[in-house]
Amino acid sequence: MTIGVSRQDGFAFFSVADTGIGIAPEIAQHLFQPFVTSKANGMGVGLSICRTIIEAHGGRIAARANDGGGTVFEFTLPFAEPEAGHDR
Repeated sequence: MTIGVSRQDGFAFFSVADTGIGIAPEIAQHLFQPFVTSKANGMGVGLSICRTIIEAHGGRIAARANDGGGTVFEFTLPFAEPEAGHDR
């Protein structure tokens, strides 16, 4: 697994990659929708909740195939504006 964090145009950019079997195409196109899962006992709500939280904070989340096999999840979150009276 590889984890990366960087700054891009006022956003923190996060990337998490693995080299597993990847995500089946029929699941990938619906990956962030509620109740979509490939697991026998999965509920299919985790990534939907992640998307809701990230988007509520002005960010974005996506998944893509990893060139070396597996999947890469990438998401962004904007940097917070400093509160009045709080110097950084």
